[in-house]
Amino acid sequence: MRTLAAMAVAIAAALITSLYLAQPVATWVTNQFTYDNPDTVGDLHAVVYMGLNVAALVAGYAIGWLASKGLDPKRTPH
Repeated sequence: MRTLAAMAVAIAAALITSLYLAQPVATWVTNQFTYDNPDTVGDLHAVVYMGLNVAALVAGYAIGWLASKGLDPKRTPH
């Protein structure tokens, strides 16, 4: 049950990051540099966008895992 809760939080964090955070941050990062090739712009934008989404997925899983500590059925209260 704890893993399911962690996965749900991870999916929610990745969805929120993908919808509201990753696009503006990736655009901001690509605007900080000058480029000779338009493909470089697209590559950097894609790397930043996907990197933020993966980071949000991992952070969401960790937060969900820690927050669902009480859902572990094998845990006995002391």
